[in-house]
Amino acid sequence: MTAVVAQKAPYAQAVEAGKTYYWCACGRSANQPFCDGSHKAVGMAPMGFTAEKTDTVYLCGCKTSKNAPFCDGSHNAL
Repeated sequence: MTAVVAQKAPYAQAVEAGKTYYWCACGRSANQPFCDGSHKAVGMAPMGFTAEKTDTVYLCGCKTSKNAPFCDGSHNAL
C-alpha cells in the first residue's frame, strides 16, 4: 500500500524531551502528523520516535521524506 500525501508542507510540532511519539506514515490519520490507528486498514505502521530535547520539530506531511519522520524538503518535488 502507498502512503497518502496528508499535506505538501511539514508539520511544526512541539515535542517534549524523552517522550515517545508515533508519526503517521500512511497519511490517513485524522490526527496528523500523529497516528490514530487508521493504518490498520491498509497494512502500514506508524514510526515511533523519542524526542531528544524539548523543542519544535518539523515532521513530514507529504510522507515521502528520506529522513522520516522529519521533513527533508521532498514535498517541494511533488
